[in-house]
Amino acid sequence: MTASAEVFRQLVDGVVGKQWDRLPLLYAEDAVVEHPFSTDPAVARLEGRAALRAHFARAAEMGVDFRADDVVVHETTDPEVVVGEFTYRGTLGDKDITMPAIFVLRVRDGLIVSSRDYAGG
Repeated sequence: MTASAEVFRQLVDGVVGKQWDRLPLLYAEDAVVEHPFSTDPAVARLEGRAALRAHFARAAEMGVDFRADDVVVHETTDPEVVVGEFTYRGTLGDKDITMPAIFVLRVRDGLIVSSRDYAGG
């Protein structure tokens, strides 16, 4: 498993484990995360670790409780890039959620520098 694939696993495990305070540390200070399917401009593009810290704090406040099923990691010819497919299942507040997702991460020096997170439900 490449270092990029390991960081993807840490990200998914961190969400599942509700490690909201630790998750921002997986990202570079100037990381950019895009959520192309989001209709909320506040989360469609997150720039920097501070924005990610706020994003994960909102997840904690919303009562996110997910597990990740059917996780498949696709390593690419670029060692910095990994594609992860999975399905989050669980609850968001009092609502049951099934959310298929594909994350395309670029990891440099052990930190996520960019991510395009395609998720919907």
